[in-house]
Amino acid sequence: MSLEQIIDELAVTEQDQHLTFDLSEEELAVPVLNIREIIRYGKLTKMPMVPNFIEGVINLRGNVVPVINLAAKFGLDLQKADKRTCIIIMEVEIADEAVVMGIVVDKVLQVIEIPDNNIEPTPTLGANIQTNFIKGMARIDDGFIIILDISQVLSAEEIAIVSDMHKGSKSDD
Repeated sequence: MSLEQIIDELAVTEQDQHLTFDLSEEELAVPVLNIREIIRYGKLTKMPMVPNFIEGVINLRGNVVPVINLAAKFGLDLQKADKRTCIIIMEVEIADEAVVMGIVVDKVLQVIEIPDNNIEPTPTLGANIQTNFIKGMARIDDGFIIILDISQVLSAEEIAIVSDMHKGSKSDD
């Protein structure tokens, strides 16, 4: 097997890997390719005049990173933060710009491989989350895991707010 074939195989494997997590008693997943790191939930700086689902910002090695509370964004029951609560730091392509943001989750579960043939199209009914945020439904054992499309979570106006917060951190470098 050539080096190029090995690299292609690794890329395919990475594309199939997803991080699963709990959010208001729902099991969700995001592609690992978008994840930079996972940190413990800690002190956030609240920001005035931002949507209620923007929980605040954190200082991550000198960069201002906006933190989104997905449960609030999706209209799910908010859970009290505890020792299992984490912030997943993600880099997503939004409006042709790489934006770093954190998402608050109740508990990180595991990294699993989900081949494309195990992913069903987004349902029109039956999910507790608006379907434009859903990339697909992964068939796992006898159930499903919702795969989120993080780049579709925010509206154009919300993207502008998060992007401005992110750009503000670059000027401090």
